[in-house]
Amino acid sequence: MAVDYVLEDLMGKLGEFGKYQFLQFFLQVLSGLTAGMHMLSLVTVAAVPEHRCFIEGVDNSSLSVTPWNSSAILAAIPLKPNGELESCLMFDPSSPGTNTTINCERYVYDTTYYKTSRTIDWNFVCDRRWMGAIVQTVFMLGVFTGAVTLGGLADKVGRKTVFCWSALFQLIIGVGVAFIPEYFSFMVARYLLGIVGSAGAYICGFVLTMELVGPTKRTVCGITFQAVFAGGIMLVAGWGALIPDRQWLQVIYGLHGCLFLGHWWWLDESPRWLWMQGRAAEAVDIVAKGLRINGSGIPVDKEYYVQKAKQQAAAEEKSSAGLSDLFRTPNLRMKTLNVCLCWFANSLVYYGLSLSAGKLYGNPYLILFIMGLVEFPSYITIVFVLDRLGRRSITSTLMLGGGLCCIVAAYIAQGSTTSTAVVMAGKLLIAGSFAVIYNYSAELFPTVVRNSAMGLGSMCARLSGALTPLITLLDSFDPKIPAVLFGVVALISGFWVMFLPETMNQPMPESIEDGENFGKGDTWFSQCAGRKKRQNSVYPDDPEQMVPLKNIESK
Repeated sequence: MAVDYVLEDLMGKLGEFGKYQFLQFFLQVLSGLTAGMHMLSLVTVAAVPEHRCFIEGVDNSSLSVTPWNSSAILAAIPLKPNGELESCLMFDPSSPGTNTTINCERYVYDTTYYKTSRTIDWNFVCDRRWMGAIVQTVFMLGVFTGAVTLGGLADKVGRKTVFCWSALFQLIIGVGVAFIPEYFSFMVARYLLGIVGSAGAYICGFVLTMELVGPTKRTVCGITFQAVFAGGIMLVAGWGALIPDRQWLQVIYGLHGCLFLGHWWWLDESPRWLWMQGRAAEAVDIVAKGLRINGSGIPVDKEYYVQKAKQQAAAEEKSSAGLSDLFRTPNLRMKTLNVCLCWFANSLVYYGLSLSAGKLYGNPYLILFIMGLVEFPSYITIVFVLDRLGRRSITSTLMLGGGLCCIVAAYIAQGSTTSTAVVMAGKLLIAGSFAVIYNYSAELFPTVVRNSAMGLGSMCARLSGALTPLITLLDSFDPKIPAVLFGVVALISGFWVMFLPETMNQPMPESIEDGENFGKGDTWFSQCAGRKKRQNSVYPDDPEQMVPLKNIESK
């Protein structure tokens, strides 16, 4: 691979992870907190409480007052096979004694956990249940749109620019959406929040981190992003339990965007991106600033690096890389399709399990909190094993395990301790693979299209995220269908990941040519068959120089 040794020498002066990288990483990783919060905020803001038909002469309002097990209620509403009240049916009052049932015209909601929600306001239950699912789908379509447009935009105008503008709009829309009283306007606002809330700030923040820290710290930093995202989910549960009013709850969620108000002045652009755009002087200035903050005392010859950059620019054919370049050559195209399916499958299972929190028995806030908390053991384990076992094997194993958990859970009685344990185990496993795929994708694709590739992967993830609420509606036909479908997709993708190359301890590719040549012939099966990598570094003894990618050949 044509490693840019001048750029790697410049970045190597910063070290792996000094005080400067820590400060920048802290600014970048905050995007994970708000992304996780907005992604699952509807679980509380538009929560679906237990509900039943409104009985004239018995109930006085849509909020539960009359005990649900009273004789008057039991006489008016039929029971399900499991002994619970029917949520959407009642006995026909015009035909007493015939057990004829009709659909509810009005509803009564259990206020044990939810005092207000969009679902209660707009009756998103029974034959209107799909309207609530569409709201979450529209949000994911917004993230999908942001991944398509903002990922490529960040490769052209810069990571910092897209990050900061997205963060600003995230604050404005996140607060404003709380005061929208009308359904379709609410969906438009949620769509816009999806565009700026995840793809804009979160993906750009992640790429900024991957391009700044040293190779040995990418794993810890990448996994920390996912852990902070899980922390956002836990905050959704925490604030939801403390604030009963859904309007003020959304305002609190939105105000977390204030965390980004100082980023325009404090956050730096990626030196790698600046270098690849021919802005070497700015890249050198940022590295020099980092060295001052780190207190390393290492001098930087700005004129030398600028001249080297100009020489490289003159020697290389100037080209503008974009999303289409990911599909022009066979090896890069196959890796792109494989990674896209991996993002799709991980997101499908991750959000399928997360959105099912309200269907598990018990305190919904506690369950959602545990859903976020259960991810941390997975992340901690991955930090210790990812640079030992590699990205490929861990991603494949966790996806296969998560897929099996989904299928097993489908055939266990809902509400049982075993069912809840299997669902939590599946969430733990799939959260781990979802975390690794962020690192894996950033390392697989070259710098000139890395943000575009991450945006494409995020686009596929959000497409499946948009489909997830709709797929869950299939439980009306058979409760097993959603979980089995999630599991099968995870199993297929987990197997195909075995054909991706390993990126552990490899430098990140820079050009399209680098991306095409990287990992040819390197699969899990070739590794098991004993095929070895041959090192051909021209700097084998320089500890600060990143080692060029190694060729794969049959022994």
